[in-house]
Amino acid sequence: MNDKHDLTTGPIIRKLLWFFIPIAAGSILQQLYNAVDAFVVSRYVGTAALAAVGGSAARIMEFLIGFCVALSNGAAVIIAQRFGAKDFDEVKKAIHTSYLFCGLLGLALSALVLVFTNPLLTLLKTPADTFSESAAYLRIVFFGASFTLLYNMGASALRSLGNSRFPFICLAFTCVLNSLLDILFVAVFRWGVNGAAWATVISQGLSAILVTWALIKNDAAFRFSFRDLRIAKDILSRMMKIGIPAGLQASMYSVSNIILQIGINLLGTVVVASWSMSGKVDGLFWVCSNAFSAAVCTFVGQNYGANKIDRIRICVKKGFLVFLGMTIVMCVGILALARPIVGIFTSDTAVVETTRYIIFFFVPTYVLWIVIDMLSGVMRGLGDTLIPTIITGVAICGFRVLWVLTIYQLYPSLFVICLCYPLSWLLGDIGIFIHYKRTPLLKDRN
Repeated sequence: MNDKHDLTTGPIIRKLLWFFIPIAAGSILQQLYNAVDAFVVSRYVGTAALAAVGGSAARIMEFLIGFCVALSNGAAVIIAQRFGAKDFDEVKKAIHTSYLFCGLLGLALSALVLVFTNPLLTLLKTPADTFSESAAYLRIVFFGASFTLLYNMGASALRSLGNSRFPFICLAFTCVLNSLLDILFVAVFRWGVNGAAWATVISQGLSAILVTWALIKNDAAFRFSFRDLRIAKDILSRMMKIGIPAGLQASMYSVSNIILQIGINLLGTVVVASWSMSGKVDGLFWVCSNAFSAAVCTFVGQNYGANKIDRIRICVKKGFLVFLGMTIVMCVGILALARPIVGIFTSDTAVVETTRYIIFFFVPTYVLWIVIDMLSGVMRGLGDTLIPTIITGVAICGFRVLWVLTIYQLYPSLFVICLCYPLSWLLGDIGIFIHYKRTPLLKDRN
């Protein structure tokens, strides 16, 4: 076992940051190739196509893929905890169980979307001028659902073992490939949104192959082998105990966003395109936030398995200060560069101004989000996902749905849609902080 992958020893913040940096760098690269998607589609196909890729289709992908990835990542917590406890037999069982489970789950997801694409888009009140392209994009992307899930599971397993470098290298390579294929399929071959979708499928397929290869070449004590693929019932049961609440939490975020997307769709194609575009501009914050939460989750998981509770407490205190400083720097940069960045993607004046409005509303409130992401990472690392799921369901998702069904109906505007986000984050902060302070899991186990 390589000591550099062991997060239970050494300087806490230095190890946390060295583990976080490759995850964040990989996530930023992924965000960049999503931005290339948006740029190529917007420039060579048009605003309606941009709305097709980033509107209802994106919400459906977020909902279904998000649930499945969160469900399968219950295994990542088990892997991290068993790795920290040096129980390598359990690590091997968890890797093989989760890998087979993800492959089967991806095939089921592909079949589901193939059958229900049109009803789902109709339910979301997708604008007529984006409907057919949204349907085509969804069907093609979900053709490769197994690739997506296998890559995410493989990358999560490697990170749980303390290796965040290889998933970054893998993602860097496939990001470049995806961008080149975008240009080839959309700008040269003129395949429209179908070209962007096939570029994603091919890139995800290669990334799944690469992480599988890395697991095969891993330490002999828990090396991956296709011959050992089988479902271990005890591992699957523990994986579901952690993964189902995590999947429901991801789904509740997605469901609330889908309901909000219905309200956004009713405001017209310009607002839909602008909402999608704003996600490309401020995406740096979101990917770094998610990366930090993932790093904290693995750090806590390994140290909880090793019963090093003091290291977890120090990680929370010092890690939050690092997270806060990082957020402030990024938010200032996003606000300063918002207009020129938007101008790169589109020359549509209405889209530029609406996107800028959304960004300037949201970015100053992102400090409210970091409490949720930080403490959620801690609780996932401890294996505690049920109560955080309930907090998310009530304080964030339930609030947003109630907001759309009441306040938005009285005052249907972009401002009202935007306002519900920071208010829901504030409620979530209060709930998750109270739960963290009361958890018995952070008491030393003798």
